[in-house]
Parts: sequence; C-alpha cells; structure tokens
Amino acid sequence: MTSVRVDKQHDGNEAADSASGEGYHRALGARQIQMIAIGGAIGTGLFLGAGKGISKAGPSLILAYALAGLVIFFIMRALGELLMYRPVSGSFSEYAREFVGPFAGFVTGWTYWLFWVVTGITEVTAAATYMTYWWDIPQWISALVFTVILYGANLISVKLFGELEFWFSMVKVTAIVGMILICAGILTIGFSDAGDTASITHLWDLGGFFAGEHGIGSTLMTLQMVMFAFLAVELVGVTAGESKDPKTVLPKAINTVPWRIAVFYVGALIMILSVVPWTHFQPGVSPFVAAFEEMGLSVGAAIVNFVVLTAALSSCNSGMYSTGRMLRDLALNGQGPAVFTRLTKNGTPLVGTTFSAALMMVGVWINYQWPGDAFNYVVSFATISGMWAWIMILVCQIRYRLKADRGELPQSSFKAPGGIWASVFALAFIGLVVVTMGMDAGNRVALYGAPVWGLLLAVSYLVLKARNPEGAAFAKRS
Repeated sequence: MTSVRVDKQHDGNEAADSASGEGYHRALGARQIQMIAIGGAIGTGLFLGAGKGISKAGPSLILAYALAGLVIFFIMRALGELLMYRPVSGSFSEYAREFVGPFAGFVTGWTYWLFWVVTGITEVTAAATYMTYWWDIPQWISALVFTVILYGANLISVKLFGELEFWFSMVKVTAIVGMILICAGILTIGFSDAGDTASITHLWDLGGFFAGEHGIGSTLMTLQMVMFAFLAVELVGVTAGESKDPKTVLPKAINTVPWRIAVFYVGALIMILSVVPWTHFQPGVSPFVAAFEEMGLSVGAAIVNFVVLTAALSSCNSGMYSTGRMLRDLALNGQGPAVFTRLTKNGTPLVGTTFSAALMMVGVWINYQWPGDAFNYVVSFATISGMWAWIMILVCQIRYRLKADRGELPQSSFKAPGGIWASVFALAFIGLVVVTMGMDAGNRVALYGAPVWGLLLAVSYLVLKARNPEGAAFAKRS
C-alpha cells in the first residue's frame, strides 16, 4: 500500500517553502530540465500541424514561427525573472495570486489544470491512433495501456518522470536534426530522388515568399496554429519546486529557447521547403512524411509515425506531471479540496494525479463514443486555456518589475531583457492571435467557451469565499 502524508497549509513563510520545495523532492537534474525545456517546444504542432500552415501561407510560415518564437522567448524570460525571485512549484498560479490577486491565482491554477487534462485526453487518444499503423488493435486498449503506464511512472518518483521526458525529447530532437542533415546533404550533394530539383530558391520562386492566397493576410491567419505549437514550453516553470538547483539550472534551460526555436522550427522548415516545393504539401499530412516521400525514402512514414507517437506520449507524461502539482498548489492555498495536498513518500501528489488521470480516461471514452467536430472544439478551447498562463506570466512580471524597481521587493538575479516593454509587446501579440482566432470560423467557437469557463470559475470562487470569508486564500498577498 502506498503511504501518504498530508502537508500543512502554507503558513506565510514563503522563503521556507521555496527552500523545501513545498514538500517535493528536488530530484530533477540539469540534464532532465534541459530536455524538458527543449521537448516542451516540440510536439505534434510541428510534426503534423505545420503541413496545414505551409499549405495556407507558403514559405512565409517560416517568418511566422520566427516572430512567434521571439514572443515565446519574451514570455520565458519573464517567467525566468519570476522564478529567480521566488522558485515555487505552483509557478504561474502562485505568481498570479501574489501579484494580481487571489481570484487570478484561482483562475490560473484551475485553467492550467484544465488545459493539461484536455491535452492529455487528446494526446493519449492520438497515441492510440498512431499504434494502429503497426497493429490492428482496438484504440481503447492502447489508450488504456498508455494512460496506466504514464500514471504509474508519475507516481513512482519525479525522477522517473524526468527520465521519461528526457528520452521522449531525445527522440524528437534526433528526428529533427536527422531531417535537417538529410536535407543539407541533398542540397549540397544532390542525392535521393529530390536531388535534381532541390534548391533554396523554392523559398521565393513559387509565387514569392508571401505566397499564400491572401499574401501577408494568410501569414497572419497562421499565427494561431503557430502559437499553439509552442504550448507547453512554459512547463519548465512547474518544475521549479523539484529542481536540484533551480537558480542555476532554470536560467540555462530558459536561455536555450532562442536557439532551439531557430533550429527546430525555423531551421527545419527552411531545409524542408528548400528540398520540397511548398506547393507539394497538404493540410493534415506531416511535412516530414511528405518530404521523405519526395526523397523516395519509403521508411519515412514509419519513422515519422514513431516520432509523432513519442511526441503524443511526451505530452501525456507532462499532463500527468503538471495537473497533480497544480491541484496541490490550489489545495495548499485553500482554493481546492484539501485531499489534493497529499504526497506519497516519494514526494508525488497522489490524489491530484489520480483524479486527473481518471478524467483523462473518461475523455478517452468520450472520444470513442463521440468523435467529430464537438470534440475538436474542446481541443481548441484547450489552447485558449494554455495561452491564459502566458498572459498571467507577462502581467505578473510587469507587476513584479515595477515593485522591484521601487524597492518594495528584491531584484531578480535573472532579469528579462527589454523589461516591462518586452512583456507589453508579447501581450499585444497574444491579443493579435486572439483576434485572428475570432476571424476564423473553425476556431471562433473556442472563444465562446472561454466566458462560460470563466463564469463557472467565478461562481465557484464566490461559493468558496462565502464558506470561508476570512480565509487566507482570499486575502491578497502584499
């Protein structure tokens, strides 16, 4: 039987909390944190979703990824500044509670939890679908096996979670680097079936760089899917409470953001679109698969299927990890059931992870019984939930920097370049992405769900506050 213990509520001594990791075991080393940071930015959004973006915007999708990558860097440096001020496992939820108010912390924690539950539902279902490429087995069996394995791994220890994420990320990184090297060989040596036609001039010869149907307008309309591809990059912030040396490891991991986006997104797309004309790509088809087919490499489809399976399992693994931590942070602050504060003897949040995993299994059943557009709308709503965390990170960094500059709080050892103005720019960019979502009929429905979720949270918060009006959970921190 798994032994558990219940941690006491926060007593206001946040420095002690940070030092102890709020009861967690600091078992994640530099190697694991680095790969979690790298892998967080690489997922099915690149391996599968980029095909739709290429067909819509042509080579200018490269510019969209580069611009979005700059914004992601601003977001991550803003998060880094907060983490070095006070590294806590609650991360965005904890900072929202401190710098905006208890309701903001409540909304951020529950919304980020929802994001990972829904993401876990979709990714474990996707992983089960990818398995049918090799074996003709019922989808629900694969979904059940994957969920149970990842659930068990997350309960054993945070170190095992880190190891799984390390190897999942390693597969994704190796696949992209391999594709870049193959494309470079084709461009320079001219081998494979694509050798005679491969040319970097494909980036501007076939209708120009902005070759989409509506020119720059088409490029702007891809920003939503481009930003969605980067969701989960902020997960490194949730690991703060379990990093062996957060003040050394986390800044190094965050500073890898520019080069990994430059290599894995911008670099990979430049190479692929130089070897294969952008007009050969179709929505719903992985650009990696299409490139392998153009090269005449028949093993390409199997390789990409394995990599995408790995990306889906990586996302599920991250979901199992983050949901339990978010629920525990909410519970420790009186904004969730106290039972979620329980930790196993190995320092993992037993009840929160179990509750989230159970909901993921319910989602698999729903997806089996109710496929189609309704479920896709839920997936779109998950992306809105993920971007809310980014908004809170930026707002909190602005509030923190203003206080620190006035001498009200200690200065962070890892200041974000550009200060508050970089965060303001990133907020404006996210606003532009939301506007483009409203202009797209396929994604507009996701915006309708946000107010409904917000209303549900507001009512829940008022009920909790009415039951405990004097509780520390509802007093804004100074």
